Amino acid sequence: MWMKTLAMADDVRWWQRAVIYEVCTPVFQDDDGDGLGELAGVRRRLEYLEWLGADAVWLTPFHPSPMTDLGYDIVDHAAVAPHAGTLEDFDRLVDDAHRRGLRVILDLVPNHTSEQHPWFAESCRSRDSAKRRWYVWADPAPDGGPPNNWQSDLGGSAWIWHQATGQYYYHAFARDQPDLNWREPAVREAMFDVMRFWLERGVDGFRVDVLWHLAKDVRLRDNPPNPDYNPSTDSPCKQILQVYSADQPDVHDIVADLRHVIDEYDDRLLIGEVYLPVSDLVRYYGTQRSEVHLPFNFQLVQATWDAPHVRRVIDEYEASVAANEWPNWVLGNHDQPRVASRIGRAQARVAAMLLLTLRGTPTLYYGDEIGMQNADIPREKMRDERARSCDGKGIGRDPFRAPMQWAEVASQVEDPASMLSLYRRLIALRRRSPALVTGEYRTVDVRGPVLAYLRCQGDEAFLVALNLSDLPRRFELPPGIGHGQVEISTRDASDRRSTASGIELGADEGLIIRLERPPAARTSTMG
Repeated sequence: MWMKTLAMADDVRWWQRAVIYEVCTPVFQDDDGDGLGELAGVRRRLEYLEWLGADAVWLTPFHPSPMTDLGYDIVDHAAVAPHAGTLEDFDRLVDDAHRRGLRVILDLVPNHTSEQHPWFAESCRSRDSAKRRWYVWADPAPDGGPPNNWQSDLGGSAWIWHQATGQYYYHAFARDQPDLNWREPAVREAMFDVMRFWLERGVDGFRVDVLWHLAKDVRLRDNPPNPDYNPSTDSPCKQILQVYSADQPDVHDIVADLRHVIDEYDDRLLIGEVYLPVSDLVRYYGTQRSEVHLPFNFQLVQATWDAPHVRRVIDEYEASVAANEWPNWVLGNHDQPRVASRIGRAQARVAAMLLLTLRGTPTLYYGDEIGMQNADIPREKMRDERARSCDGKGIGRDPFRAPMQWAEVASQVEDPASMLSLYRRLIALRRRSPALVTGEYRTVDVRGPVLAYLRCQGDEAFLVALNLSDLPRRFELPPGIGHGQVEISTRDASDRRSTASGIELGADEGLIIRLERPPAARTSTMG
């Protein structure tokens, strides 16, 4: 079916046109050899991001931290860790990025802190501490055990007994990451001040970590058991559903307040990390008040990689995003296995074409553009606590967070057949083609392992055809689409012309075909 489009170029914000590039700051560029990346190293690589065609760089945390969770265990939200540099280094990075036309997006981590944060140290002093209510504390259950059955994301009880004050504190994630209490007004104001601190230094927006966790059930009711839990295949972490420990109705008031702070500044962006079904995800755009501009859409990360499933994911999402909202797509991030490891390097090229031709803002994970795969790291050398979570059944994220392979980048730059060259061509085509940015999206009725769709705006139209199998395929075009010239193939740069009778796709091949004229609009082409 024909989907929504932006009617005029003047309506398009920078983040709707942008390709966002995620940088894991601690592993992206280590200039001093201490094993951790620096802001100066990121700054040195901005030339590469500009060459690639990125429009914005998202930096994962670089604040003071014990580094048990890639820096998401923060000790001071308004400072730079000594290993990462100084505030002056940060200012130079922002200035250089802006001179190159690159926006800078920071990670905001408002749900929890490190247990070493001064706020938590003060909260632990006594029940009468000025910051006691800054964290989630609760009395024991009648039997002396944890207040309820909530589990941490790493398995086991999410409550830690604090002997000195006779209460438990809550941690949704690692035990050394206590959750902040967003029902306490002082917490909100402190985090709003953190946002303003970085916005005043010129950042262009935030990606908000675990946004849907910010509100917890005020009555601390037990979560219900997961009826689909299978102990033979599922991690023990999946035994209960997070009905009361996350995605509470009043979280939307919190998110709207975050948006209010962003809107104090001109043309800034608010992204939310939200791992929820599409029907719940889209509520984070806001219903009564504006919330995030982009609630991250992880559907492609989680989808079974075949044409019927991917088509269903796209159609469901497109149907759920309202006309005044803007979609977005990702293939991976620092919490997920690499796309080239999930579906193979050949299909990762097809996935790149999909990502950069769908309607909405795409986000790239560093290294995916060169086909990086999960690193082979022995479990005993993994730093991520998830490797030891859930009764030993956890999967550590260290393999997804390996250092950027700069030598591989150098080898791919001059190779026209490389993954990197493909990404650069795709981004360049997207940038110069309004139909691929703000144009309409229309599914094309193709059966079997081929996914096909149209992107159209004005006199410009493209047919995207993706073979999600490892065998050659021929598919017949529905009437009325017409002829066109191949702009990009994921396999080669051959010059072929589609015909009214059909298109030949090689194994693991995707094609972008510039049509001679836009097809006539239809209400639906899906059978």
